[in-house]
Amino acid sequence: MKLSDLQQWRDRAVRDVSMRGERKEWRVVVSMGTSGIAAGARDVMRALMDEIERQELENVEVALTGSLGLDDFEPVLRVEHQDESVFYGRLTPEAARSIISEHVCQGRKVERFVIGLPKERE
Repeated sequence: MKLSDLQQWRDRAVRDVSMRGERKEWRVVVSMGTSGIAAGARDVMRALMDEIERQELENVEVALTGSLGLDDFEPVLRVEHQDESVFYGRLTPEAARSIISEHVCQGRKVERFVIGLPKERE
């Protein structure tokens, strides 16, 4: 995956959100800082996008961010739903697919990858 691929995904997501003018039910934020990329965040991002597309999920927004300050746990992502955020770390593409299938689709946290307790967003 190249930087241009990520930029295209981001641009497509921004267009979709701005066209609908609504916030999606789920938000998945992927850490794409230097250490995350070195640890395999691009492959994790690709697996997330593939799984979301495969399951035809329209209620999921995917966002990219720089480092979340959790370099020892990279690749890292945060799943946001209502007032709860769950941090997942040390991910593989298969783990990312599981998070979409189990957490986003079925509402069950994938405990073996959780690195941060749910915390209310401000």
